[in-house]
Amino acid sequence: MFQKINDLLTYHQNEPLIFSTGLFLFLFAFFLIGFQLVYKKHISKIIYTVVFSLFFYYKSSGWYFLVLVGSTLVDYFLANLIFKSSAPLKRKAWLVFSLLLNLGLLAYFKYTNFLYESFCYITSGQFHKLDIFLPVGVSFFTFQSLSYTLDIYRDEIKPVKNILDYAFFVSFFPQLVAGPIVRAKEFIPQITKTPLVTKEMLGKGVFLICIGLFKKSIVSDYISINFVDRIFENPMLYSGIENLLGVYGYALQIYCDFSGYSDMAIGIALLFGFHLSKNFDSPYQSLHVTEFWRRWHISLSSWLRDYLYISLGGSRKGKIRTYINLMLTMLIGGLWHGAGIKFILWGGMHGTALVIHKIYIENKEKYIIFYNFFQTYIGNFISWFITFNFICFCWIFFRAADMSNVEQILNQIVNVFNVQILPQLIMGYPLIIAAMLIGYIFHLTPNIYEFKLQEKLILSPLLVKSIVMFVMIFLVIQTKSSKIVPFIYFQF
Repeated sequence: MFQKINDLLTYHQNEPLIFSTGLFLFLFAFFLIGFQLVYKKHISKIIYTVVFSLFFYYKSSGWYFLVLVGSTLVDYFLANLIFKSSAPLKRKAWLVFSLLLNLGLLAYFKYTNFLYESFCYITSGQFHKLDIFLPVGVSFFTFQSLSYTLDIYRDEIKPVKNILDYAFFVSFFPQLVAGPIVRAKEFIPQITKTPLVTKEMLGKGVFLICIGLFKKSIVSDYISINFVDRIFENPMLYSGIENLLGVYGYALQIYCDFSGYSDMAIGIALLFGFHLSKNFDSPYQSLHVTEFWRRWHISLSSWLRDYLYISLGGSRKGKIRTYINLMLTMLIGGLWHGAGIKFILWGGMHGTALVIHKIYIENKEKYIIFYNFFQTYIGNFISWFITFNFICFCWIFFRAADMSNVEQILNQIVNVFNVQILPQLIMGYPLIIAAMLIGYIFHLTPNIYEFKLQEKLILSPLLVKSIVMFVMIFLVIQTKSSKIVPFIYFQF
Protein backbone atom coordinates (compact mmCIF):
# COMPACT_ATOMS: atom_id res chain seq x y z
CA MET A 1 0.00 0.00 0.00
CA PHE A 2 2.75 2.43 0.97
CA GLN A 3 4.54 1.59 -2.29
CA LYS A 4 1.43 2.49 -4.28
CA ILE A 5 1.07 5.80 -2.44
CA ASN A 6 4.75 6.54 -3.06
CA ASP A 7 4.31 5.78 -6.78
CA LEU A 8 1.28 8.05 -6.85
CA LEU A 9 3.24 10.93 -5.34
CA THR A 10 6.42 10.39 -7.37
CA TYR A 11 7.18 11.79 -10.83
CA HIS A 12 7.86 9.16 -13.49
CA GLN A 13 9.50 10.59 -16.60
CA ASN A 14 8.13 7.89 -18.90
CA GLU A 15 4.62 8.17 -17.48
CA PRO A 16 3.69 11.87 -17.32
CA LEU A 17 0.28 12.74 -15.93
CA ILE A 18 -2.03 13.57 -18.84
CA PHE A 19 -5.80 14.01 -19.16
CA SER A 20 -6.41 10.78 -21.06
CA THR A 21 -4.95 8.50 -18.35
CA GLY A 22 -6.91 6.67 -15.67
CA LEU A 23 -4.69 8.20 -12.98
CA PHE A 24 -5.72 11.72 -13.94
CA LEU A 25 -9.43 10.81 -13.99
CA PHE A 26 -9.00 9.27 -10.53
CA LEU A 27 -7.17 12.32 -9.13
CA PHE A 28 -9.54 14.77 -10.79
CA ALA A 29 -12.58 13.02 -9.29
CA PHE A 30 -11.10 13.48 -5.81
CA PHE A 31 -10.14 17.07 -6.63
CA LEU A 32 -13.75 17.85 -7.61
CA ILE A 33 -15.07 16.36 -4.37
CA GLY A 34 -12.67 18.48 -2.33
CA PHE A 35 -13.41 21.57 -4.43
CA GLN A 36 -17.08 21.37 -3.44
CA LEU A 37 -16.02 21.81 0.19
CA VAL A 38 -13.85 24.91 -0.32
CA TYR A 39 -15.11 26.81 -3.39
CA LYS A 40 -17.26 29.28 -1.42
CA LYS A 41 -14.27 30.59 0.55
CA HIS A 42 -11.86 32.51 -1.65
CA ILE A 43 -8.56 31.78 0.12
CA SER A 44 -9.38 28.10 0.62
CA LYS A 45 -10.38 27.77 -3.03
CA ILE A 46 -7.18 29.45 -4.20
CA ILE A 47 -4.79 27.48 -1.98
CA TYR A 48 -6.51 24.16 -2.72
CA THR A 49 -6.41 24.67 -6.49
CA VAL A 50 -2.86 26.03 -6.58
CA VAL A 51 -1.54 23.08 -4.54
CA PHE A 52 -3.28 20.59 -6.85
CA SER A 53 -2.04 22.48 -9.93
CA LEU A 54 1.56 22.38 -8.70
CA PHE A 55 1.22 18.68 -7.93
CA PHE A 56 -0.21 18.14 -11.42
CA TYR A 57 2.76 19.98 -12.94
CA TYR A 58 5.20 18.05 -10.73
CA LYS A 59 3.71 14.81 -12.08
CA SER A 60 4.32 16.18 -15.59
CA SER A 61 7.83 17.64 -15.20
CA GLY A 62 9.24 16.52 -11.86
CA TRP A 63 11.19 19.03 -9.78
CA TYR A 64 11.14 21.46 -12.69
CA PHE A 65 7.83 22.62 -11.22
CA LEU A 66 10.14 24.94 -9.24
CA VAL A 67 10.73 26.81 -12.53
CA LEU A 68 7.01 27.57 -12.57
CA VAL A 69 7.13 28.67 -8.93
CA GLY A 70 10.16 30.89 -9.56
CA SER A 71 8.62 32.43 -12.66
CA THR A 72 5.42 33.17 -10.73
CA LEU A 73 7.27 34.94 -7.90
CA VAL A 74 9.48 37.03 -10.19
CA ASP A 75 6.72 38.16 -12.56
CA TYR A 76 4.34 39.02 -9.71
CA PHE A 77 6.83 41.40 -8.09
CA LEU A 78 8.06 42.87 -11.38
CA ALA A 79 4.49 43.59 -12.47
CA ASN A 80 3.88 45.42 -9.19
CA LEU A 81 7.04 47.48 -9.73
CA ILE A 82 5.84 48.42 -13.23
CA PHE A 83 2.44 49.45 -11.88
CA LYS A 84 3.85 51.52 -8.99
CA SER A 85 6.51 53.28 -11.07
CA SER A 86 5.37 56.71 -12.24
CA ALA A 87 8.39 57.53 -14.41
CA PRO A 88 7.91 56.16 -18.00
CA LEU A 89 11.60 55.31 -18.29
CA LYS A 90 11.52 53.33 -15.06
CA ARG A 91 8.37 51.46 -16.12
CA LYS A 92 9.99 50.55 -19.42
CA ALA A 93 13.15 49.42 -17.64
CA TRP A 94 11.20 47.02 -15.39
CA LEU A 95 9.30 45.74 -18.43
CA VAL A 96 12.52 45.09 -20.35
CA PHE A 97 13.91 43.29 -17.31
CA SER A 98 10.79 41.10 -17.17
CA LEU A 99 11.06 40.33 -20.90
CA LEU A 100 14.73 39.44 -20.59
CA LEU A 101 14.07 37.08 -17.69
CA ASN A 102 11.10 35.34 -19.32
CA LEU A 103 12.55 35.11 -22.81
CA GLY A 104 15.92 34.20 -21.31
CA LEU A 105 14.22 31.30 -19.52
CA LEU A 106 12.75 30.12 -22.82
CA ALA A 107 16.05 30.63 -24.61
CA TYR A 108 17.94 28.49 -22.10
CA PHE A 109 15.57 25.52 -22.14
CA LYS A 110 14.61 25.58 -25.82
CA TYR A 111 17.43 27.17 -27.81
CA THR A 112 20.74 26.55 -26.01
CA ASN A 113 21.55 23.39 -27.98
CA PHE A 114 20.39 24.97 -31.25
CA LEU A 115 22.62 28.03 -30.74
CA TYR A 116 25.50 25.87 -29.56
CA GLU A 117 25.17 23.58 -32.59
CA SER A 118 25.03 26.60 -34.93
CA PHE A 119 28.15 28.01 -33.31
CA CYS A 120 29.98 24.71 -33.73
CA TYR A 121 28.91 24.55 -37.38
CA ILE A 122 30.22 28.06 -38.08
CA THR A 123 33.50 27.47 -36.24
CA SER A 124 33.90 23.87 -37.54
CA GLY A 125 33.86 22.68 -33.93
CA GLN A 126 32.51 19.38 -32.63
CA PHE A 127 28.98 19.54 -31.27
CA HIS A 128 28.03 17.53 -28.16
CA LYS A 129 24.39 17.95 -27.25
CA LEU A 130 23.91 19.35 -23.75
CA ASP A 131 21.61 17.44 -21.43
CA ILE A 132 18.94 20.11 -20.92
CA PHE A 133 15.49 18.93 -19.87
CA LEU A 134 12.60 20.88 -21.40
CA PRO A 135 9.90 21.45 -18.75
CA VAL A 136 6.46 20.62 -20.08
CA GLY A 137 4.53 23.64 -21.34
CA VAL A 138 7.22 26.19 -20.46
CA SER A 139 6.32 28.25 -23.54
CA PHE A 140 2.66 28.35 -22.54
CA PHE A 141 3.00 29.58 -18.96
CA THR A 142 5.77 32.00 -19.97
CA PHE A 143 3.58 33.66 -22.62
CA GLN A 144 0.66 33.65 -20.19
CA SER A 145 2.72 35.36 -17.52
CA LEU A 146 4.04 37.87 -20.05
CA SER A 147 0.48 38.84 -21.01
CA TYR A 148 -0.09 39.90 -17.39
CA THR A 149 3.05 42.05 -17.28
CA LEU A 150 2.41 43.60 -20.69
CA ASP A 151 -1.25 44.38 -19.90
CA ILE A 152 -0.20 46.15 -16.70
CA TYR A 153 2.44 48.13 -18.61
CA ARG A 154 -0.24 49.14 -21.13
CA ASP A 155 -2.59 50.16 -18.26
CA GLU A 156 -5.19 47.65 -19.43
CA ILE A 157 -5.43 45.88 -16.04
CA LYS A 158 -4.36 46.44 -12.43
CA PRO A 159 -2.25 43.96 -10.44
CA VAL A 160 -4.00 41.28 -8.40
CA LYS A 161 -4.24 41.93 -4.68
CA ASN A 162 -2.07 39.04 -3.53
CA ILE A 163 0.42 36.56 -4.90
CA LEU A 164 -1.92 33.59 -4.34
CA ASP A 165 -4.39 34.98 -6.89
CA TYR A 166 -1.56 35.42 -9.36
CA ALA A 167 -0.29 31.88 -8.69
CA PHE A 168 -3.82 30.62 -9.41
CA PHE A 169 -3.81 32.45 -12.75
CA VAL A 170 -0.39 31.13 -13.84
CA SER A 171 -0.66 27.56 -12.56
CA PHE A 172 -4.33 26.78 -13.29
CA PHE A 173 -3.90 23.11 -14.16
CA PRO A 174 -6.45 22.49 -16.97
CA GLN A 175 -4.57 24.68 -19.47
CA LEU A 176 -1.18 24.84 -17.77
CA VAL A 177 0.87 22.55 -19.99
CA ALA A 178 -0.62 22.97 -23.48
CA GLY A 179 -3.01 25.91 -23.50
CA PRO A 180 -5.16 27.62 -24.39
CA ILE A 181 -2.90 30.55 -23.47
CA VAL A 182 -5.09 32.48 -21.04
CA ARG A 183 -5.09 36.30 -21.03
CA ALA A 184 -4.85 37.95 -17.63
CA LYS A 185 -7.64 40.45 -18.37
CA GLU A 186 -10.01 37.62 -19.35
CA PHE A 187 -9.26 35.15 -16.56
CA ILE A 188 -8.27 37.12 -13.43
CA PRO A 189 -11.74 38.71 -12.97
CA GLN A 190 -13.13 35.14 -12.67
CA ILE A 191 -10.79 34.30 -9.78
CA THR A 192 -12.40 36.62 -7.23
CA LYS A 193 -15.95 35.40 -7.97
CA THR A 194 -17.55 32.39 -6.33
CA PRO A 195 -17.59 29.67 -9.02
CA LEU A 196 -21.03 28.78 -10.34
CA VAL A 197 -21.60 25.72 -12.51
CA THR A 198 -24.84 26.03 -14.46
CA LYS A 199 -26.64 23.18 -16.19
CA GLU A 200 -25.34 24.53 -19.50
CA MET A 201 -21.74 24.62 -18.23
CA LEU A 202 -22.01 21.07 -16.88
CA GLY A 203 -23.41 19.70 -20.14
CA LYS A 204 -20.91 21.59 -22.28
CA GLY A 205 -18.07 20.48 -20.00
CA VAL A 206 -19.01 16.80 -20.29
CA PHE A 207 -19.45 17.17 -24.07
CA LEU A 208 -16.02 18.79 -24.55
CA ILE A 209 -14.26 16.23 -22.34
CA CYS A 210 -15.84 13.36 -24.32
CA ILE A 211 -14.99 14.98 -27.66
CA GLY A 212 -11.43 15.63 -26.47
CA LEU A 213 -10.98 12.03 -25.31
CA PHE A 214 -12.33 10.78 -28.65
CA LYS A 215 -9.98 12.99 -30.66
CA LYS A 216 -6.89 12.22 -28.58
CA SER A 217 -7.20 8.56 -27.64
CA ILE A 218 -9.38 7.02 -30.33
CA VAL A 219 -8.22 8.96 -33.41
CA SER A 220 -4.88 10.69 -32.82
CA ASP A 221 -3.05 8.05 -30.75
CA TYR A 222 -4.31 5.17 -32.88
CA ILE A 223 -3.25 6.51 -36.27
CA SER A 224 -0.01 7.84 -34.76
CA ILE A 225 1.23 4.57 -33.26
CA ASN A 226 -0.03 2.28 -36.02
CA PHE A 227 0.75 4.31 -39.13
CA VAL A 228 2.01 7.92 -39.04
CA ASP A 229 5.04 7.37 -36.79
CA ARG A 230 6.17 4.40 -38.90
CA ILE A 231 6.02 6.47 -42.11
CA PHE A 232 7.98 9.42 -40.73
CA GLU A 233 10.59 7.22 -39.05
CA ASN A 234 11.38 5.24 -42.23
CA PRO A 235 9.84 6.97 -45.27
CA MET A 236 12.10 5.10 -47.72
CA LEU A 237 10.45 1.80 -46.75
CA TYR A 238 7.10 3.01 -48.05
CA SER A 239 5.75 4.08 -51.41
CA GLY A 240 4.87 7.66 -52.29
CA ILE A 241 1.15 7.15 -51.77
CA GLU A 242 1.81 5.69 -48.31
CA ASN A 243 3.98 8.69 -47.50
CA LEU A 244 1.24 11.03 -48.72
CA LEU A 245 -1.34 9.26 -46.55
CA GLY A 246 1.14 9.54 -43.69
CA VAL A 247 1.26 13.31 -44.21
CA TYR A 248 -2.55 13.56 -44.29
CA GLY A 249 -2.58 11.31 -41.23
CA TYR A 250 -0.23 13.59 -39.36
CA ALA A 251 -2.36 16.64 -40.24
CA LEU A 252 -5.30 14.87 -38.60
CA GLN A 253 -3.19 13.54 -35.74
CA ILE A 254 -1.80 16.90 -34.65
CA TYR A 255 -5.22 18.55 -34.93
CA CYS A 256 -6.98 15.83 -32.91
CA ASP A 257 -4.14 15.69 -30.38
CA PHE A 258 -3.89 19.43 -29.76
CA SER A 259 -7.54 20.42 -30.13
CA GLY A 260 -8.45 17.35 -28.06
CA TYR A 261 -6.30 18.68 -25.22
CA SER A 262 -7.86 22.14 -25.57
CA ASP A 263 -11.37 20.67 -25.55
CA MET A 264 -10.63 18.71 -22.39
CA ALA A 265 -8.98 21.71 -20.72
CA ILE A 266 -11.98 23.95 -21.47
CA GLY A 267 -14.41 21.20 -20.39
CA ILE A 268 -12.58 20.46 -17.13
CA ALA A 269 -12.47 24.17 -16.27
CA LEU A 270 -16.23 24.46 -16.88
CA LEU A 271 -16.90 21.65 -14.37
CA PHE A 272 -15.73 23.87 -11.56
CA GLY A 273 -16.97 27.20 -12.82
CA PHE A 274 -14.26 28.75 -15.00
CA HIS A 275 -14.41 29.81 -18.64
CA LEU A 276 -11.45 29.41 -21.00
CA SER A 277 -11.41 30.81 -24.52
CA LYS A 278 -11.95 28.62 -27.59
CA ASN A 279 -8.67 27.48 -29.13
CA PHE A 280 -9.72 25.74 -32.38
CA ASP A 281 -12.51 26.35 -34.85
CA SER A 282 -12.40 23.62 -37.55
CA PRO A 283 -9.16 24.99 -39.07
CA TYR A 284 -9.06 22.56 -42.02
CA GLN A 285 -12.28 24.10 -43.33
CA SER A 286 -10.31 27.29 -44.11
CA LEU A 287 -10.37 28.72 -47.63
CA HIS A 288 -7.04 30.55 -47.26
CA VAL A 289 -4.09 30.67 -44.88
CA THR A 290 -5.22 33.89 -43.19
CA GLU A 291 -8.46 32.14 -42.23
CA PHE A 292 -6.49 29.10 -41.07
CA TRP A 293 -4.62 31.22 -38.52
CA ARG A 294 -7.90 32.64 -37.27
CA ARG A 295 -9.06 29.09 -36.60
CA TRP A 296 -5.84 27.24 -35.55
CA HIS A 297 -4.36 27.64 -32.05
CA ILE A 298 -6.38 30.83 -31.65
CA SER A 299 -4.88 31.73 -28.28
CA LEU A 300 -1.32 31.71 -29.70
CA SER A 301 -2.10 33.42 -33.01
CA SER A 302 -4.05 36.18 -31.22
CA TRP A 303 -1.24 36.50 -28.63
CA LEU A 304 1.34 36.94 -31.40
CA ARG A 305 -0.94 39.43 -33.14
CA ASP A 306 -1.62 41.57 -30.05
CA TYR A 307 1.77 41.48 -28.35
CA LEU A 308 4.19 41.03 -31.26
CA TYR A 309 2.70 42.00 -34.63
CA ILE A 310 1.01 45.15 -33.31
CA SER A 311 4.08 46.03 -31.21
CA LEU A 312 6.21 45.81 -34.37
CA GLY A 313 3.89 48.35 -35.99
CA GLY A 314 1.22 46.07 -37.41
CA SER A 315 -0.23 47.58 -40.57
CA ARG A 316 0.22 51.18 -39.42
CA LYS A 317 3.55 51.89 -41.12
CA GLY A 318 2.94 51.20 -44.78
CA LYS A 319 2.51 48.11 -46.91
CA ILE A 320 6.14 46.96 -47.06
CA ARG A 321 6.51 47.26 -43.29
CA THR A 322 3.24 45.34 -42.86
CA TYR A 323 4.57 42.45 -44.95
CA ILE A 324 7.84 42.44 -43.00
CA ASN A 325 5.92 42.45 -39.70
CA LEU A 326 3.78 39.52 -40.86
CA MET A 327 6.85 37.54 -41.89
CA LEU A 328 8.72 38.31 -38.64
CA THR A 329 5.69 37.31 -36.58
CA MET A 330 5.40 33.94 -38.30
CA LEU A 331 9.15 33.28 -38.16
CA ILE A 332 9.09 33.94 -34.42
CA GLY A 333 5.96 31.80 -34.19
CA GLY A 334 7.90 29.01 -35.88
CA LEU A 335 10.77 29.41 -33.43
CA TRP A 336 8.30 29.38 -30.53
CA HIS A 337 7.45 25.82 -31.52
CA GLY A 338 11.05 24.68 -31.50
CA ALA A 339 14.69 25.41 -32.26
CA GLY A 340 15.64 24.21 -35.70
CA ILE A 341 15.77 25.10 -39.37
CA LYS A 342 12.62 23.05 -40.03
CA PHE A 343 10.55 25.21 -37.66
CA ILE A 344 11.95 28.40 -39.17
CA LEU A 345 11.03 27.14 -42.65
CA TRP A 346 7.57 26.13 -41.42
CA GLY A 347 6.98 29.61 -40.00
CA GLY A 348 8.53 31.25 -43.08
CA MET A 349 6.27 29.35 -45.49
CA HIS A 350 3.18 30.35 -43.54
CA GLY A 351 4.45 33.93 -43.36
CA THR A 352 5.01 34.00 -47.14
CA ALA A 353 1.49 32.64 -47.75
CA LEU A 354 0.00 35.30 -45.43
CA VAL A 355 1.87 38.06 -47.26
CA ILE A 356 0.77 36.76 -50.68
CA HIS A 357 -2.85 36.57 -49.54
CA LYS A 358 -2.70 40.09 -48.10
CA ILE A 359 -1.27 41.45 -51.37
CA TYR A 360 -4.01 39.63 -53.29
CA ILE A 361 -6.78 41.10 -51.09
CA GLU A 362 -5.31 44.60 -51.31
CA ASN A 363 -5.22 44.38 -55.12
CA LYS A 364 -8.38 42.33 -55.72
CA GLU A 365 -9.72 44.97 -58.13
CA LYS A 366 -6.88 44.08 -60.48
CA TYR A 367 -7.79 40.41 -60.27
CA ILE A 368 -11.56 40.87 -60.07
CA ILE A 369 -12.24 37.93 -62.42
CA PHE A 370 -10.24 35.56 -60.16
CA TYR A 371 -11.74 37.14 -57.03
CA ASN A 372 -15.30 36.64 -58.26
CA PHE A 373 -14.51 33.08 -59.36
CA PHE A 374 -13.25 32.18 -55.88
CA GLN A 375 -16.58 33.33 -54.42
CA THR A 376 -18.39 30.53 -56.28
CA TYR A 377 -18.86 26.96 -54.99
CA ILE A 378 -16.28 25.59 -57.40
CA GLY A 379 -13.89 28.42 -56.57
CA ASN A 380 -14.38 27.81 -52.85
CA PHE A 381 -13.58 24.13 -53.30
CA ILE A 382 -10.41 24.87 -55.27
CA SER A 383 -9.38 27.48 -52.70
CA TRP A 384 -9.98 24.99 -49.86
CA PHE A 385 -8.12 22.21 -51.71
CA ILE A 386 -5.05 24.39 -52.31
CA THR A 387 -5.07 25.72 -48.73
CA PHE A 388 -5.44 22.31 -47.12
CA ASN A 389 -2.68 20.73 -49.19
CA PHE A 390 -0.37 23.70 -48.57
CA ILE A 391 -0.91 23.32 -44.82
CA CYS A 392 -0.24 19.57 -45.06
CA PHE A 393 2.93 20.26 -47.07
CA CYS A 394 4.13 22.57 -44.30
CA TRP A 395 3.35 19.90 -41.67
CA ILE A 396 6.03 17.70 -43.26
CA PHE A 397 8.69 20.18 -42.08
CA PHE A 398 7.02 20.46 -38.67
CA ARG A 399 6.90 16.69 -38.05
CA ALA A 400 10.05 15.41 -39.77
CA ALA A 401 13.05 14.59 -37.61
CA ASP A 402 15.36 16.71 -39.77
CA MET A 403 15.75 18.12 -43.29
CA SER A 404 17.06 14.80 -44.58
CA ASN A 405 13.81 13.20 -43.44
CA VAL A 406 11.86 15.92 -45.29
CA GLU A 407 13.83 15.21 -48.48
CA GLN A 408 13.14 11.47 -48.24
CA ILE A 409 9.38 11.96 -47.81
CA LEU A 410 9.13 14.40 -50.71
CA ASN A 411 11.27 12.15 -52.92
CA GLN A 412 8.99 9.18 -52.29
CA ILE A 413 5.84 11.20 -52.98
CA VAL A 414 7.21 12.71 -56.20
CA ASN A 415 9.21 9.83 -57.64
CA VAL A 416 7.79 6.61 -56.17
CA PHE A 417 4.06 7.33 -55.92
CA ASN A 418 2.73 3.89 -57.03
CA VAL A 419 -0.99 4.76 -57.03
CA GLN A 420 -1.77 1.23 -58.24
CA ILE A 421 -1.15 -0.17 -54.74
CA LEU A 422 -3.98 1.93 -53.24
CA PRO A 423 -6.45 -1.04 -53.11
CA GLN A 424 -3.81 -3.13 -51.29
CA LEU A 425 -3.15 -0.22 -48.95
CA ILE A 426 -6.83 0.06 -48.06
CA MET A 427 -7.03 -3.70 -47.47
CA GLY A 428 -3.83 -3.67 -45.42
CA TYR A 429 -4.81 -0.74 -43.18
CA PRO A 430 -8.62 -0.89 -42.94
CA LEU A 431 -8.85 0.47 -39.39
CA ILE A 432 -6.32 3.25 -40.08
CA ILE A 433 -8.20 4.36 -43.20
CA ALA A 434 -11.50 4.17 -41.30
CA ALA A 435 -10.13 6.23 -38.39
CA MET A 436 -8.78 8.87 -40.77
CA LEU A 437 -12.04 9.02 -42.72
CA ILE A 438 -14.09 9.35 -39.52
CA GLY A 439 -11.74 12.04 -38.22
CA TYR A 440 -11.87 14.12 -41.39
CA ILE A 441 -15.63 13.65 -41.85
CA PHE A 442 -16.28 14.90 -38.32
CA HIS A 443 -13.88 17.80 -38.83
CA LEU A 444 -15.31 18.91 -42.17
CA THR A 445 -18.95 18.54 -41.10
CA PRO A 446 -20.59 21.97 -40.56
CA ASN A 447 -20.32 23.13 -36.94
CA ILE A 448 -24.09 23.47 -36.62
CA TYR A 449 -24.41 19.69 -36.17
CA GLU A 450 -21.86 19.69 -33.34
CA PHE A 451 -23.74 22.53 -31.61
CA LYS A 452 -27.03 20.61 -31.91
CA LEU A 453 -25.45 17.48 -30.40
CA GLN A 454 -23.96 19.58 -27.61
CA GLU A 455 -27.33 21.21 -26.93
CA LYS A 456 -29.01 17.80 -26.65
CA LEU A 457 -26.46 16.68 -24.06
CA ILE A 458 -26.90 19.94 -22.12
CA LEU A 459 -30.67 19.39 -21.92
CA SER A 460 -30.35 15.69 -21.02
CA PRO A 461 -30.68 14.42 -17.40
CA LEU A 462 -27.57 13.95 -15.26
CA LEU A 463 -27.89 10.16 -15.61
CA VAL A 464 -27.56 10.45 -19.41
CA LYS A 465 -24.49 12.68 -19.06
CA SER A 466 -22.93 10.13 -16.71
CA ILE A 467 -23.64 7.27 -19.12
CA VAL A 468 -22.12 9.19 -22.04
CA MET A 469 -18.99 9.89 -20.01
CA PHE A 470 -18.77 6.26 -18.86
CA VAL A 471 -19.14 4.95 -22.45
CA MET A 472 -16.41 7.29 -23.71
CA ILE A 473 -14.01 6.26 -20.93
CA PHE A 474 -14.77 2.60 -21.71
CA LEU A 475 -13.99 3.16 -25.42
CA VAL A 476 -10.73 4.90 -24.50
CA ILE A 477 -9.70 1.98 -22.29
CA GLN A 478 -10.47 -0.48 -25.09
CA THR A 479 -8.46 1.38 -27.73
CA LYS A 480 -5.55 2.82 -25.74
CA SER A 481 -2.02 1.55 -26.33
CA SER A 482 0.14 -0.11 -23.71
CA LYS A 483 2.31 3.00 -23.39
CA ILE A 484 1.31 6.56 -22.53
CA VAL A 485 1.34 8.84 -25.59
CA PRO A 486 2.04 12.41 -24.42
CA PHE A 487 0.30 15.29 -26.13
CA ILE A 488 2.35 16.61 -29.06
CA TYR A 489 2.39 20.17 -27.72
CA PHE A 490 3.92 19.06 -24.40
CA GLN A 491 7.28 19.51 -26.14
CA PHE A 492 6.56 23.19 -26.83
